[in-house]
Amino acid sequence: MIVLKSAREIALMRRAGQIVATVLAELSQRAKPGVTTLALDQLAESIILKHGARPSFKNYKPAGAPYPFPASICASVNDEVVHGIPSSRVLREGDVLKIDVGVAVEGYHADSAVTVGIGEISPQARRLIEVTKQCLDAAIQAARGGNRAGDIGAAIQHVAESQGFSVVREYTSHGVGRALHEGFGLPNYGTPGTGMLLRPGLTLALEPMINEGRHQTRVKKDGWTVATIDGKLSAQFEHTVAITEGAAEVLTRLD
Repeated sequence: MIVLKSAREIALMRRAGQIVATVLAELSQRAKPGVTTLALDQLAESIILKHGARPSFKNYKPAGAPYPFPASICASVNDEVVHGIPSSRVLREGDVLKIDVGVAVEGYHADSAVTVGIGEISPQARRLIEVTKQCLDAAIQAARGGNRAGDIGAAIQHVAESQGFSVVREYTSHGVGRALHEGFGLPNYGTPGTGMLLRPGLTLALEPMINEGRHQTRVKKDGWTVATIDGKLSAQFEHTVAITEGAAEVLTRLD
């Protein structure tokens, strides 16, 4: 279901987005060799609660999930694409860490993610991260009132594939707002001029997930963590945006 937001609702999402951005900025600085993903999760939850908000991910159980998600962030390392569960795993030099954070303020959600290189990473990993950032930038530029969902997917796909990378297809960008996943997905690939019309008041979590190798994925034994099927690296960046008559407003960018 497509839900358009009022100015008040977008303001609440903007507040949630600033908390998300604060958490990601802090965790990106703290993500170093020797740190566990569980320690990052605990820090994230403390920041969220200090701001009077709640973690969107903790105890979230979408249809088909084996059990509620047990943490406040997703922490996915190297070949893990998304939905990694924080644990006692120690980050090591050269790792590629995806940190995904959701925050709810008065029932309205914002969702954002970054990819962080741990210590010195390989040139190929740096290139994958940079291209995935470019994919998100292209998605935001295409997310304008009057465009269509296919314009966003096509923009992401063009950037990724022109650089020799692949776009994850099983997991998508999505609507966000009154729910963490608000009733529809937006593939991160597609054909320009097709799909849902982007109307002012629509709020989206734009979330390109880009793989070094093949686009196919698999779910690990924990029932949540998604990894590349070929064991190669994956990167992810995400912003929550509000569609306007002109350029989209990015709600999860730190002011």
